[in-house]
Amino acid sequence: MGVEGIILAAGLSSRAASYKMTLAFNGKTVIENTIDNMLGFCKRIIVVGGYQIEKLQPIVEKYSKVELVLNEDYVQGMYSSVKKGMSCIREERFFFTPGDYPLVEAEVYRQLLLHHASVVIPTFEGRKGHPILFHNSIIDDVLKGTEYKTLREVICNQDVVLAAVNCRGIIMDLDTWSDYEVLLSSLLKGVPV
Repeated sequence: MGVEGIILAAGLSSRAASYKMTLAFNGKTVIENTIDNMLGFCKRIIVVGGYQIEKLQPIVEKYSKVELVLNEDYVQGMYSSVKKGMSCIREERFFFTPGDYPLVEAEVYRQLLLHHASVVIPTFEGRKGHPILFHNSIIDDVLKGTEYKTLREVICNQDVVLAAVNCRGIIMDLDTWSDYEVLLSSLLKGVPV
């Protein structure tokens, strides 16, 4: 039973005032940290690019198990990137996360893999986060279902397991410059995430 990964990196980064995927973080870029944290648990990772995809190309080329795919419809929003990523999945299960979660610890991936459900969502102090572990049975609902407009709507109609984890990083993403400063501060202070 193989596991793959999807990392979304196609958005406009409009609230971050900079292209957030290539911001410096922990000696690398934000997207590299997200890839590195997931890589040990996946046969292959699909990075879905769109806006400024040319900046992702040299980063992704460094990884033999990571494939960059273009979502030509990225301006239509995140769900178009979800569909693009899921159309590339070959294995039975796959992790899914936006690319701006660089503080997810390896233990989170291990814990999620212990559960068997259509959808396994990590929680920290009662708050849901990323990455989410999916069974490939969800893919038809995403790609062929016409009643859904968001991934959240699809998830609401699935068998969902919530898995409590001890990692604040699952709820720490980078939407704004202020979020970036909080992530850097957590990293520099050595605050457990």
